[in-house]
Amino acid sequence: MSVLHLPASPHALEPSGRLRSSTGSAALATTLALRPGLWRPLVRFREETRWTRLLDPELLAGSLDPSLHADLAAAEVWLLSWVPGQGTALHDHGASAGAFAVAQGVLTERVVAAGRGGRHPRETTGELSAGRVRAFGPHYVHQVRNAGTEPAVSVHVYAPRLTVMNTYRVEDDRLRRIGTEQAGVDW
Repeated sequence: MSVLHLPASPHALEPSGRLRSSTGSAALATTLALRPGLWRPLVRFREETRWTRLLDPELLAGSLDPSLHADLAAAEVWLLSWVPGQGTALHDHGASAGAFAVAQGVLTERVVAAGRGGRHPRETTGELSAGRVRAFGPHYVHQVRNAGTEPAVSVHVYAPRLTVMNTYRVEDDRLRRIGTEQAGVDW
């Protein structure tokens, strides 16, 4: 798990070549979050459910440094909005690595790592404010929510593209999978 601070310039994190998926995802999420002209006109805030939008890579490519095009071609980019109180279930992204950058507001992330050898799961919770990005590998289990008083926006990048998302709960001091959602079926 890593937290990066966004640089003053979006070009500071643009890779010069093909990178591992979580690093490339972090560079894409950072670059896109730093370009509110791309995402702000698209964002909607809904009280009843979280709003999400899958972004078209062809529309994004023209706004990115060409060195990011290979990473973009292998990834999936989502824009999410969060009104106060909204959040996700405890989940992973299957075999996809990725990153999310907070573009506006503050999000709280709870991370749960399965205990090994009969040990209890380890949990950490932290706040990510605008200008922070979280990179993660496959099967990273977390929960994200807006515990603040202002709306938030985040940019999420997954590589390879999402095919499943598993949901979990901590039960009897163990991390237990309680469901699986599939791309094309559940979203």
